[in-house]
Amino acid sequence: MKSIKLVLMLFCFITTVSAADKQVLVLKKVTKNVWSIVGPLTDRNKENSGNNATFGFVVTDDGVVLIDSGGSLKGAKALHKIIKTVSKKPIRYVINSGGQDHRWFGNDYFSSLGAKIISSEAAKKDHKARSASQWSMLETRLGKEGIKGTKEKFADILFKDDYKFTLGKVKFEIYFRGQAHTPGDAFIWLPQSKVMFTGDIVYTERMLGVGEQSNSKSWLHVFNSMAGFKPKHLVPGHGSPTTLDKAIKDTGSYLSFLRNTISLFIESGGGAHEISRINQTCFKYLNNYESLKGRNALKVYTELEWE
Repeated sequence: MKSIKLVLMLFCFITTVSAADKQVLVLKKVTKNVWSIVGPLTDRNKENSGNNATFGFVVTDDGVVLIDSGGSLKGAKALHKIIKTVSKKPIRYVINSGGQDHRWFGNDYFSSLGAKIISSEAAKKDHKARSASQWSMLETRLGKEGIKGTKEKFADILFKDDYKFTLGKVKFEIYFRGQAHTPGDAFIWLPQSKVMFTGDIVYTERMLGVGEQSNSKSWLHVFNSMAGFKPKHLVPGHGSPTTLDKAIKDTGSYLSFLRNTISLFIESGGGAHEISRINQTCFKYLNNYESLKGRNALKVYTELEWE
């Protein structure tokens, strides 16, 4: 894919909400009326309330649209607290970009405030299929107190492929193009400001995870579909607001590398037990490299065998 050379000027604002929130969540302005809330690149824990991801929101004349609702009730409240430092307008819609817990476990809180929840049909199916395992994992990592009050809430508005709406003269376009990190990952496009919210289709600064719920072949296709919009501003699912070039480097190129390198490895007779021979050091600069490189390689190896 031809890289697009862009210079993205980001005006960053750090909000002081409380000592704990300041350490965990960072508010960053993307462009006029468009904001991101950047969580840590680490795993879920009590300190981040499951918010180890990047979220976003758009302020319109008629209310706020939130991208992803947080990893727990406490996580949702932490996001809302930050949003209110920018706008006191009501949150009218919450878009779940995918299937991971931090994309939808805060739905019930925002729904109780009157927001309508939007997701792809595939994401809702994934939410139902994995909610029990996600709940168990969160209880282990956040503790019972950390998930207290968190309730399951699925989307009110579902779409199969595309969904478009306008709020306060701001146009929102949501596209589902197939399985990526999770089966229902969608990207959210703001055509007027050329802002792209990618959810877990894009990881920057930290290594992506190819898990059991992922499909690397489809993920690469979805990534290329998203990149075809040529966004001026890109908000990843993990990492700070960035450029398309950075997204290509940290996600697109890594997925291509894995599939191409492991395909050649299989053709040369390499076995799964030898997967550690795959040299991934060109991506060593990414956070979580040591813990994820082996798992990613083995999962892609398994995919390619079946393909």
